[in-house]
Parts: sequence; structure tokens; C-alpha cells
Amino acid sequence: MTTPAIREIPLAEPGAGPYGITPGPDGALWLTLAHGGAIARLGVDGAVRTYPLEPAGGRPLIITAGPDGALWFTRSGDDRIGRISVDGEQRTVALPAGTGPGGIATGPDGALWYAGMTSDTIGRVDTDGGVEVFPLPAKGAFASMITAGPDDALWFTLNQANAIGRIDLDGRVTVHPLPTVNAGPVGITLGGDGAIWFVEITAGQLGRVTPDGEVTEIPLPDRAARPHAIVADPAGGAWFTEWGANRIGHLDPTGRIATHDLPTPNAEPHGIAVTPDGVWAALEIGAVAHLTPPP
Repeated sequence: MTTPAIREIPLAEPGAGPYGITPGPDGALWLTLAHGGAIARLGVDGAVRTYPLEPAGGRPLIITAGPDGALWFTRSGDDRIGRISVDGEQRTVALPAGTGPGGIATGPDGALWYAGMTSDTIGRVDTDGGVEVFPLPAKGAFASMITAGPDDALWFTLNQANAIGRIDLDGRVTVHPLPTVNAGPVGITLGGDGAIWFVEITAGQLGRVTPDGEVTEIPLPDRAARPHAIVADPAGGAWFTEWGANRIGHLDPTGRIATHDLPTPNAEPHGIAVTPDGVWAALEIGAVAHLTPPP
């Protein structure tokens, strides 16, 4: 088997903290700089452009392509949802104080849905700026990341409640407990098999939950790897970051797991994205890793 090639592309100052990453509608990669208070764009030509947050003061975490040709992201530091056009024009939507927005995803209804980490809520923001908030049944659950499911609903991780949640478009919530105690689910994505895939950062496992709530857990070879983010592989399986082990991992459709070391020690890989050109991971050291899998 051919070993994938990994290169690292400098993106920002070491303290800027690239965190979330997503392909944009313009073919570029868009990232949050969690410590630098900015959004970065990595063009297909390799050019990097940085946009400081407007207004300043937020801590951008997760970014996603919206339904309106713009990028939307969470600002956990000042309880806002940000929007940035591909030309760099910004606006924000204010959320209730103490929301602590983390994950964000476009829902099947054409709105943006976010996870309220410190407020035990899931919220909905339409592209005109209207906000609707839905309380979760568990207190202190720390809703972390969120993804659209295959079933006209949103699925999210409850990091401190040790569960995966589902919310339909009317706000009804279902909670699916995980078999492993204190698993610490974080990243979550819709898989190509129609199931929801997630990572368990404290248990060192991947997880899969079907739309009817059946949960399967897959231990990683290195249980101390601290998997953080996960994205579906268009060819089947999934790609994920191993934050604690400085690696990018891959689960193929047969269930086999392969891991790939990053060139720079302690690079702290966080968000991960897949494009036709390969796999991309945001590295907190101030760079982006690009992995080119073999055919």
C-alpha cells in the first residue's frame, strides 16, 4: 500500500490557532483562527488571506458553508453567529447571553443550526438573522458539535452527558446514551452509509449511530489518541484527527483503521475537511496539513 503524502502549509502566526475548516463555495478552504480572532481563506492557488472579526472580540470556532453562498461560523467569545461572504464582507447575529455556541451546520430547512455548549440549548438561525432556541433535557450536557442527518433532523454530541442527541425541525429532542462511560463525544458527521459517525475523545473510539438509534463503538488502536473531529470519506468510511497523537486517521468501509503521522511534532490537529484534492486538517501551530491519499 502506498503511504499518503502529507505537507504542511503555513497559514498564520503560531498563536493564531487554526481550529475549524470547511470547503467554501468558491473552491477555497475557510478556517477559523480561534486564538487570533479571525477567519482565514486558503485559495486553490495557495494564497492566504486573513479577515479579522468584525466586530472584534469573538473567539471563532466552527465554520460551515451556508445555503446562501457565504460561510457561517460560531463566535464562542461573544455569543454570536458570524457570516462572511466570499468577498470578506461580515455581519453577525446576536444570540442569548451565555449561549457559548460551538458546532454549526446547515440544516435541511435551509437554516443554520448551532450547539450551545454552555447553555444546554440547540439553536436555529435563519439567513435573515432570526433566532430560535430549543432547550435540551439534560443540564450540564455540553452540546458540542452538530451535523445534518439523513432524516430531516440535526444530530449533535453531548460531551458531558455521554450521549448523542437528535433534534427534529420542530424542536423535539431524542437522546441516545453511549455504551462507554465517560466517552466524551465531540466531532460528528453524516456518513456515506446513511448513519451518523462521531468520535469519543476521552475513550479513544469512533462511534456510529443509525437513524433509529442503534449505537456501535469502534476502539482505536491507540486509545490515548484523543480523536477530535471527523468527516465522511466520499469513497466510504471516514477521516478523523487524533489531537493527542499528532495524526490523521482513516476508517475504510471494511472497518480497517490506518493512521498517518504529521510531519511536525505537537501540531495539534483539530478540524478536518475533504475535497477532491485530498484531506485537510487545521493545525493549531498555525498551519494546514494536506494529505493526498493514494488512488
